[in-house]
Amino acid sequence: MHALVAFAGILALWQGFVWVTEVPPFLLPSPLRVAQALLDRGDILAGHALTTATEMVAGLVLGALLGSAMALTLSAWRGGRRWLLPLLLVSQAVPVFAVAPLLTLWFGFGMASKIVMATIIIFFPVATAFYDGLRRTDPGWLDLAATMDATPAAVLWRLRVPAALPSLASGLRVAAAVAPIGAVVGEWVGASSGLGYVMLQANGRSQTDVMFAALFILALMALALWFTVDRLLRRAIPWQPDSLLSEFDA
Repeated sequence: MHALVAFAGILALWQGFVWVTEVPPFLLPSPLRVAQALLDRGDILAGHALTTATEMVAGLVLGALLGSAMALTLSAWRGGRRWLLPLLLVSQAVPVFAVAPLLTLWFGFGMASKIVMATIIIFFPVATAFYDGLRRTDPGWLDLAATMDATPAAVLWRLRVPAALPSLASGLRVAAAVAPIGAVVGEWVGASSGLGYVMLQANGRSQTDVMFAALFILALMALALWFTVDRLLRRAIPWQPDSLLSEFDA
């Protein structure tokens, strides 16, 4: 409820600012113009939104799987850490905007290059958060496992992984928040559909209201993805309750 009131207040301030300053619509359209663009182009925007949503979800799934696999590999393979950890860091040292044209060249202008871009962005927070959790298992549990002559595989799957699930959940929440970045950046570089493509075309035609409409849909999709991931993680890890009650749970 509080979020809706805050959103309504922002819209009211926005509309009032446009009325008072009489700023040209091509610089800053009013919320009413954006709403009209949503109504007039709703069917077209919905089709492009489906493309972007598919890229976001596919990138999130692939990035989560690859990031988790990397974290498990780093935890289980001591000798490989000196090689894999630098590669993990280097993968984020290169700006994503610099990689996007290469991915478009390699994977084409279709959906594949955007999914790869989203996967790359999501891979790092999942891998680092999960690996950090795997490294911070309670020493008492490890001592007990050693006393019981537990195998390294048993220690990993029965102790380290369950203890690291809350950290993995934190990485997945961050990944859900940044998932739209990879998809939209890829669409800006080269695409024939998607909300990023719509914004790029609208910007070239000075259709700022359409740009804001696409941006509004993208924001709603990002919020929906984050809250969906958050709810699923709460159900999957019920033993890790929140100590703070958020405004959305009130």
